[in-house]
Amino acid sequence: MLIYAGIDEAGYGPMFGPLCVGATVFVVQNHDPTDGAPDLWELLDHIVCRKRRDRKHRIAVNDSKKLKSSSTAKGILHLERGVLSFLSCQHENELPKTDDSFFSTIGCAPSNKPWCSGSVHLPVSVDPDQLRIDTSRLRHGLVHAHVRCEMMACLAIDAETYNARTEIESKAALNFSTAMHHVDTIVRRWPNDHPRIIIDRHGGKIRYRNDLQLCWPEAHIQILTEEPSMSRYRLRFGESLATITFASKSDEHHFPVALASMIAKYTRELQMIRLNRYFAGMMPELKPTAGYVTDGRRFLKEIEPLLANNGINRDDLVRTS
Repeated sequence: MLIYAGIDEAGYGPMFGPLCVGATVFVVQNHDPTDGAPDLWELLDHIVCRKRRDRKHRIAVNDSKKLKSSSTAKGILHLERGVLSFLSCQHENELPKTDDSFFSTIGCAPSNKPWCSGSVHLPVSVDPDQLRIDTSRLRHGLVHAHVRCEMMACLAIDAETYNARTEIESKAALNFSTAMHHVDTIVRRWPNDHPRIIIDRHGGKIRYRNDLQLCWPEAHIQILTEEPSMSRYRLRFGESLATITFASKSDEHHFPVALASMIAKYTRELQMIRLNRYFAGMMPELKPTAGYVTDGRRFLKEIEPLLANNGINRDDLVRTS
C-alpha cells in the first residue's frame, strides 16, 4: 500500500485575493512503495485525462493553469468538475450546495472581511446532473483501480494575514510554512504508513534540510538527493517515517499534486467571486479582476473612492508584496 500525497499553491503573486495551498492524499492499495510513484492518470485512464476537451467526456486533472480557460465563471468549469467530483468520492455524500459548505469540508474558512462574505451557490459552472454522473463513474473507477482519495484540503491566507506575516518572513517562507502545515497533518494521520509527499518546487532552491529541521526539530532528517530537478528527504519521527520530495513541474508528473493545484485554484476563484461581487454591488459598471498585478492596478484605481468612502484599510485588502 502507498500513501501518495501532493501539495501545490495558487495565488502566489497577485495583489488581491488569498494565497491558497492545497493538499491531496491518495491511498493506492496494490502498489509497492519501493517501485516509485504510480501513474494515476494511467490507472484511471477510463475516467480521467489531462486535457480540457475529451471525446470520452473524461474528467480533466492537470496543472490548474492549464484547465482554467478564461476569467469568466465558465472558465472554472474544468477545475470545478474535477474538484467536486473527487471531493464527493472522498466523503461519499451529496455535493456541496454552497461555497460555505465546500470551505468547511476542505478546512478553509474565509476571512470575516465584508468582501469575503456572501455565500456562492455551487456548482458555479458545471451542470449538476452531469456532475452527479461524473461522480458516480469516478467512484466506480477508483474502486476498480483499488485507489482511494482520502484527503482534500486547502489553507487560504487572506491579504491582511499575508501582509502581517510577510513583515517578518519572506513570501517564499510563508508559502513553505503553509505547505509544511499540510505535511504535518498527513504525517499525523498516517503515522504507521510512511507517506510519500510530493511538493511542487518554486524558484531555484535546492537545499531544504535546514528548513525542514526548523519545522520539526525532533526529527531525524536524511538527505536522499539534492539536484536541480529534485530534492528528496526522509524524515523519522520516533517510529514514524515520511519521505518528502520537492520537484520541478510536479503538477505535470504527479496526479496528487495536479489535483492539489486544482483545489487551491478553485478555492481562490470562489473567494475572488465574493470579492468581485462585493465591489460590483457598490459600482455596477466595475469590471471584475482575477487579482494579478497588471489588472489589479486597474481594479485598485477604480475602487479607490470606495475604499475611502467605506473606511476600508488598504492593507486589509491589497497585498503589500
